[in-house]
Amino acid sequence: MRILYGVVGEGMGHATRSRVVIEHLLHAGHAVHVVGSRGAHGFLARTFADREGFEITEIAGLHFVHEDGAIERLASFWSNLEQAPASLARNLAAYVTVGERFRPDLVVSDFESWAYLWGAAHGVPVVSIDNIQVLHRCRHPPEIRGSDTFGFLLARYAAKWKMAGAYHYLVTSFFFPPVRKPRTTLVPPILRPEILAARPEPGRHVVVYQHADVLEHLLPALSALSDQEFRVYGAGRKGREGSVVLRPFSNEGFVEDLRTARAVIAGGGFSLMSEAVHLHVPTLSVPLQKQAEQELNARWLAHLGYGGWVAALTPGAIATFLESVDAHREALQRYVPHDNETTFGCLDEILRRAALGEPPPVSLDAPSLGDVVSTRIDTTLAEAGD
Repeated sequence: MRILYGVVGEGMGHATRSRVVIEHLLHAGHAVHVVGSRGAHGFLARTFADREGFEITEIAGLHFVHEDGAIERLASFWSNLEQAPASLARNLAAYVTVGERFRPDLVVSDFESWAYLWGAAHGVPVVSIDNIQVLHRCRHPPEIRGSDTFGFLLARYAAKWKMAGAYHYLVTSFFFPPVRKPRTTLVPPILRPEILAARPEPGRHVVVYQHADVLEHLLPALSALSDQEFRVYGAGRKGREGSVVLRPFSNEGFVEDLRTARAVIAGGGFSLMSEAVHLHVPTLSVPLQKQAEQELNARWLAHLGYGGWVAALTPGAIATFLESVDAHREALQRYVPHDNETTFGCLDEILRRAALGEPPPVSLDAPSLGDVVSTRIDTTLAEAGD
């Protein structure tokens, strides 16, 4: 098949996950044309440079402005509006080029709108692969949804309409709530080969991964905990400041530090959180404020006992979390690590059904970790669509 693959450019988790799926598709003999923005485009272009069956086109995507661990919504709006004319011109040119030259049989989107809209406009089946659809397509208890009901519902409907009417939804997750929508299948996190090859050997250090602006305020708090060693990524410099070791980013070095870590302190991003869960490393999550998907990840992490979450990092919060690391590690023993074969089996079935012209499947025959059959959603709801 000729597959158009859209990858959102905000946050590298989408790109690293898509790299794994694209590799599987190319190995299976499919032709893949990727559209991506910002860092995702550069990363995937380098990864698959000169690879037979692979093409990539850069598009313009939305981006967020962050400040002090929160999304600045107004600043993000004006920044995107300022770039809108150039972005529109770039995307219109790509729209014509991809349609005329590549002519996709199917679209895969990792929460990326351009490819989704192309598929919807041309009647081409769209397959959604991402973790964010868990907001809309699964049920969450009140304590997980949080007290900001309006914010949660707004995020839920934003997720719904961004990818409405897809042929099927593969939702990656390390927590497995009941599925409430048809054409939805839960699968384990998609993990890069380096993580799958890693073997946990818990040591004494704590890995810290944060934005540079957050770290400027955090480093004094970490230095105050002199009985710990913190290996910090994201500061943009290297060196040692007391108990804090500032590390330059290295894929191999980061994976080595992660697999041997006593614990992790990070944001609410799904990719690193799921890697830590896979390696049974307790995590203290600090989700971006007003980012419902990250807060959902963090609450599920704490609810399952795999770690904790706080709205802001303080020396007291860090010390409290580190005192409970052993209990979190014990809870993590209940989590069964998975490779990517479950996801690939589900994806291959979806591609086969779409190639045969079958209607969108309510559920899949391939093994999964949750769908409308295993969670017993009734036939009426299953036929109701979105």
